[in-house]
Order: sequence, then C-alpha cells, then structure tokens
Amino acid sequence: MNSSVLLCLMVMLVQLWPCSPSMQNSSAQNTVQSFTAARRVKRGWLWEPLFATEEQISPDPVYVGQLKSDLDKQDGNLQYILTGEGAGSIFYINESNGKIYVKQKLDREKKPFYTLRAEAINRSTRLPVEPESEFIIKVRDVNDNEPQFLDGPYLATVPEMSPEGTSVTQVTATDADDPSYGNSARLLYSLIQGQPYFSVEPKTGVIRMASQMDRETKDQYLVIIQAKDMVGQPGAFSATATVTINLSDINDNPPKFQQRLYYMSVSEEAPVGTTIGKVFAEDSDTGENAAMDYFIETDSPDVFNIITNNETQEGIILLNKRVDYESRRRYSIQVKAVNRYIDQRFLKEGPFEDTTIVKINVEDADEPPVFTLENYVMEIVEGAMIGALVGVVTARDPDNDDSPIRYSIVHSTHLKRLFSINEHNGAIITTEPLDREIASWHNVTVTATETRNPEKISEANVYIQVLDVNDNAPEFPKNYETFVCENAVSGQLIQNISAVDQDDPTEGHHFYFSLAQEDANSSHFIVKDNQDNTAGIFTGKSGFRKQEQFFFYLPILIQDNGTPPLTSTNTLTVTLCDCDTEVNTFYCRYGAFMYSLGLSTEALVAVLACILIFLVFFLAIVAIRQQQQQKKPPFSEKMEEFRENIVSYDDEGGGEEDTEAFDISALRTRTVMRTHKPRKKVASEIQSLYRQSLQVGPDSAIFRQFISEKLEEANTDPSVPPYDSLQTYAFEGTGSLAGSLSSLGSNTSDMDQSYDYLADWGPHFKQLAGMYSSHKTVGD
Repeated sequence: MNSSVLLCLMVMLVQLWPCSPSMQNSSAQNTVQSFTAARRVKRGWLWEPLFATEEQISPDPVYVGQLKSDLDKQDGNLQYILTGEGAGSIFYINESNGKIYVKQKLDREKKPFYTLRAEAINRSTRLPVEPESEFIIKVRDVNDNEPQFLDGPYLATVPEMSPEGTSVTQVTATDADDPSYGNSARLLYSLIQGQPYFSVEPKTGVIRMASQMDRETKDQYLVIIQAKDMVGQPGAFSATATVTINLSDINDNPPKFQQRLYYMSVSEEAPVGTTIGKVFAEDSDTGENAAMDYFIETDSPDVFNIITNNETQEGIILLNKRVDYESRRRYSIQVKAVNRYIDQRFLKEGPFEDTTIVKINVEDADEPPVFTLENYVMEIVEGAMIGALVGVVTARDPDNDDSPIRYSIVHSTHLKRLFSINEHNGAIITTEPLDREIASWHNVTVTATETRNPEKISEANVYIQVLDVNDNAPEFPKNYETFVCENAVSGQLIQNISAVDQDDPTEGHHFYFSLAQEDANSSHFIVKDNQDNTAGIFTGKSGFRKQEQFFFYLPILIQDNGTPPLTSTNTLTVTLCDCDTEVNTFYCRYGAFMYSLGLSTEALVAVLACILIFLVFFLAIVAIRQQQQQKKPPFSEKMEEFRENIVSYDDEGGGEEDTEAFDISALRTRTVMRTHKPRKKVASEIQSLYRQSLQVGPDSAIFRQFISEKLEEANTDPSVPPYDSLQTYAFEGTGSLAGSLSSLGSNTSDMDQSYDYLADWGPHFKQLAGMYSSHKTVGD
C-alpha cells in the first residue's frame, strides 16, 4: 500500500473523515501537513472534524466547524477563503476566524458529503500564508426515511399439514437511511395478522408455519407483516406488506361413497357393453389426489364390469355378459373405490378406500329362440337318395310361455335345390343327389322363428360334409404320346404311366395296372406294375415292321383300392418309328404325323414347295399395292367419296325389267386413265338407234354394242368425274306391249315428228292418237 493511501486512512480513522481519490492524489501532502500541524502543533492548518446534520431547520446558520492556521495571531490580518461544492450557496465561512456555517437543509440520501477547499491569505500582501487544502464535510444521517417492501404484495404456497416451523416464504424491506450510522436503517419484522398459524423471524423476515393446517378446512390465509426501523424503538418508522398463503393439497383423505346401497336394473335383451348405472365416491382432495379406481368384488364379477370416468370420477357399471331372466333374476355386487395415488406419509391414517353394495335386477323380455348349438356340423354320404336325412337342428323359446318354433332355411337358389328342412322338427333332408367331387362341403343358414311373435328370429349355421364313396374309376392323367422304334429290343422301357382318381379315400390311393384280358396274350408289349401307383410299358419282342403295323393300341386295365374297387380300361397308343441309331424322337414324331396324313416324304416336300411359292407371290402383291398407295394423288380420298355419291341419270325410268340394267358396281373399277379419245356426237346415234330399237328387243346385238361403246367412252373421258355411270334406256322392258316412251328419240320440235304410229298401239291409245296423229281433222 502506498504512503498516500496509508496517510489518508490514518486521517480518516482519527477524524472520521471519508477519503476521496482526489485527496489521495492532489492533496495528500496538504493533508499530512494539516494532520501534523493539528496534532503536533507545527506550522500548518488547524481544524476539527466537520459534520453537518441533515434535515436541520433553523432561522440562523448552523455552525459546522472551524478552519484555522497556526500562523493566525487573531489580529485580523489573515483572511480565510472557502471554495468547492456548495461554497457560498450551502456553506459559507467567516473570513476572519475561519468558522464554517451551513445555510440550507441537507439531505444525506441525495448527497452524503461535500468536498471543499480552504485557503488563508495575508490581507495586506494578498499572499497565501497557508497552501490551499482540500477537506470534506460529511452529512450526518437522521432517521427521515420509512422502510419499504419493494416486492409486495407477496404470494406463497405451502402443502397442507406441513409440520410446525416449515418455511413458507421470506419478505424483505429496505430503508434509505445510513445503515452504518445509528439505528435508522436497522429493521425489525413482526406479524400483525396471521397468528396463531404463522410466525415471522424478526431479523430475516422468514415466515414459518406455526401449526399444522388442513386445506379441506381452509385453503387460503392472508398474513400482514410489519417492518420497523430504529430496531422498533419509539419514534421509529414502519411499513406493512400482505402475504397471501395458499395451502396446496396432499392426499390425506380417502374416498367416501355417499350411498351405502344402490339399486339398478338391466333387461335380459341388453347387449354386452350396455351401461347399467353409475356410482360415485367423493374425495375431499383435488387433482390427482382425488383420482380413484373402482373395482367389483364378491358375487359374479364376470357378469359385470366397472370403469372410471376420469373427468367426473364416477364409476360406470357395464354389462360384461348377457343375463337371462329365466336363469337368474337378481345380482348383488360389492363395489370398491380406491385412491389411485397414495401418499406414504399418511398410510397410518387408515385405508384410502371405501365400499358400497349395488343390487341389480334382471328385467324379463320376449327373447328370440335359442339354438342348442351355435354351429352344427353334419355328414352325409354322396349319392344318397333324395329325401335322405342329413341331421336335425333344435331351438327353444327361452321365455316362460315356451312359444312353438318354426324352422326354415335361408339359402341361395343353388342350396334350395339340395336341402330342405321340416319347419316343425328341424330335420334337414336332401332334395337332390350330392356329389362330393362337385362340392365336398355345404353351408346352410337355418332360422328359428316364434310362431306367436314372428319378429323374434334366431339363426344358426349348419356345415354339411359330403362323405366320399368310391364312385369314380381311375384313369390316365393325360394323353400319352408313346413311340417305339423299329429296331427296339425286347424288354426296352418305352413309357411310364400313372393314374388319377377323383375319389378321396381315407387310406389314400393305390392303383393296380395290367393289360386288358383281350390283349393279355399279346407278345408285342408288357405292362409292369411298379407298386407305387405307376407302371412301365416294355417291349415284348425285338424288332417291329411298319409295313405290318404302324400303330399299336394297348388296353391298360387300372383298378383302385376302393370298396368296392372300380376298374377302368384306358387305351395307350404306341406309334412305330423309323429311328436312327440314336433313336431320334423328332424324326419319329414326324414320320408318325406323315403317316396319319397318308403322305410320303416326297409328297410332303412338294406341298411345302407350293406353300412357299404362294407365300412369295402374296408378298409381292402386297409390296406392289403399297407402292401404288404411296403414289396415290393427294385428293384420292375425296375422289373416293365423290365416286360413292355421284350417279347421273339422263333418261326416264324404264319398265318392270329396268332392274336388268348393268350393275353400277361393275363400273367402279380402278382403271388407269387411258389416252383421251375425241368424244363422238351421241345425239344422231341415239336418234338412229332409237328408231332401230322399235323393231328389236333389249337382247339385240345392236343394243349390246351401243352400251359397250358408251361404257368405253365414259371410262376414257377425262372431262367427267371418275367412275360415273351412263345408263341409257331406249325402250321398255321386254314385257311391254307399247314399246318405248323415252324422250331420247324425240325430234327437236313436235312439228318434225310424226305420231301416226300411235294409231297402231291399240284402243288404249286411241284418244292420244287422235290428238297427235296427222290424220286428225280440223274439228278435233
């Protein structure tokens, strides 16, 4: 520690002055000189400790202290000057004797001390006789501030039934007075309100439990705490704070049923899960401390069940099993309510549970019939006669009146053809023969209905198994393709065979193979039974000749092990092959196929060559047509539409045989446009041909020549749409007596044409001939 700080501490200890940093630095030497002068009576300042009491009010200035130089002869030759904080306004100094006075009321809480500077000068020479020195005037505290609770009002929570002395919370008050001077800031806490439940520590303000309290009796308390300064002496200031103390719940109360006996009822028709009623045990605790579980004890715990509603804490009794009025009409159960969470501290208080009795009455109801079994399983052998008994179902009315029962089958149309039931006694019989191989099981739904109340219906399932009988003979599983080579040797295996049987014997299948009696003495082939439901076909000799026989038909006899056993004869076809040394099977198949067609090898080659030539020719035609389609003009599709729609008629209709005209489809050929030929004048030709047609029939060579020429001309004329038709009718059909009436042969005018021929047409045209004939008279 440096010397200036040490000297400052010494001055502070002697004079009780605070030492500021400025004193440590700029005035350390002056302070030492002042201390030395004051205590050792050497040259320097002489002064007393300076204190000014706060809050002092007086009409006259209050004396604080005096500054004095040891050179002062008290002859008025020295002048004291005061500068610094508050000099002249708060403090002033008597320039002659150095006494300092305070003129205003001071507040330590605003400013606890003032730093001033003193100077002594010679009045005559105006020269300092003492160097300027810094000092402090400390404001002495008085009790002028009340305690304050800055954090109030307070809220605290403590578990109920807490033991005496348990800390609840702590309150703290503050005082602005100087805690280092006097008792102005020394506080003392006391309890104004809250006895005898709580207490407070006087010095710390810690509130404690003074006794055990029950939340169920009272769950909230209002406590008032007082804080006094001056250690509670008379004239001290005080302040109060409120503390709201809540008691939190603990599980210290068991559940209690409000009723010791409950009455409930349930109908015997009620389904499982029906709510029968509710019970309630009250718990004075709250939250999870009031949570409880319900249990059923004693009588018939399997018939009823109880669950807890966690929101209402009610016990809900449910039907766990159907009840029957006729079997039992009343139940008595004991229900227990147990706290879900137990506080181990209060186990000694007793069991946290309660019980009550619930009596449940079963109400009678008209119930549907009840089958003796829920599911029936019956058996019947297949092939049984129509009307054979399958089995009997039985139902009864569970009510006391024992209503008669009527039975029926609910089935599809298919089942209806197979079974029926006697509506009075429930006997099920067959209506059709049964085949196990078609269906081995049949499911039938049988209903039982009360005759007095048809709405009461019950159902039962009947499963009918059709038992197997040996009614199917064994047979080959497939068509075997068996071949034998001409150069085969005796004893050579050529085929393995097996068998299948649609029956299903309980001991399993076992088949026996042999040659039929009619072929048993044949020396060509031998059947060897392998005793494992298979058999081998072996050659019975060496060497075969196709010229003698190409196919062999072996009758194989297969017998099963049923009761009685069934036998079938299956034919195995063996084809003789011309094999090489490696026994080429493909060649053998090919030879057999050719033989079945009756063709030799040369004939088959010729057929294949013809097919190949036809295929090449067909492909060439397809290629040429594709090329023509690629060269097709862009308007070919539209022209195709025109071809289908444009038909030109330049003449009148014909007679009854106009249908003998040429078909228009004959004109619709895709003929390539030939070189254009100049069109002949048709009018004169038609005129002359018309005249000739009066003497010839439609089958005349002249008419056929005319049609051919016109057809050729139409096909080669580029000025008309393609494929149009020209149909010319120059006369009536062959059956007309009048000849043709066509206008194609008419002259340019009526004056150029003679109608005398009308007179030759008979009496039907007499009037017409009179109108147009040249022999008509003027009077006509």
